[in-house]
Amino acid sequence: MSAVHTVIDSPYGPLTLVAADGTTLSGLYVLDQRHRPGDEGFGHPDPTPFTEVARQLAAYFAGELTRFDVPLDLRGTPFQRRVWAGLLDIPYGETMSYGELARHIGAPGASRAVGLANGKNPVSIIVPCHRVIGADGSLTGYGGGVDRKRRLLELEGALPSADRQGSLF
Repeated sequence: MSAVHTVIDSPYGPLTLVAADGTTLSGLYVLDQRHRPGDEGFGHPDPTPFTEVARQLAAYFAGELTRFDVPLDLRGTPFQRRVWAGLLDIPYGETMSYGELARHIGAPGASRAVGLANGKNPVSIIVPCHRVIGADGSLTGYGGGVDRKRRLLELEGALPSADRQGSLF
């Protein structure tokens, strides 16, 4: 089956949902996202496979959902998939530093590689790369922009105290 996509509205701007196999979520991209693939790879528009994903995202944005339960088709290197699996272990409302995530996945000392893999996460928000912060509590790097990261962490009540005074939202 070929790739399909749809675009849904969110409080964080339009979200492009992609199913590379035509059925299972393999991409969730915000506007101006770093490492966003070209739209030509998203396939033809078809909202059909994304009904449950859209429902769960709406519940999350409304503060009613703390854990997503949708099948994912995460495509990347074995190390990237290991990092993304580690991201799924970070609970709603909590954060983890890049170094802590590296230790969590059994790769102590690989915090830079973890950061690179984190930045290439193809399913933002659902695979919560926004929950990874600097060792000093700062909001460093986020493919969707630091302002979006700040707003997502505020939604979850997880904004590090070191960054609260810098909040614009």
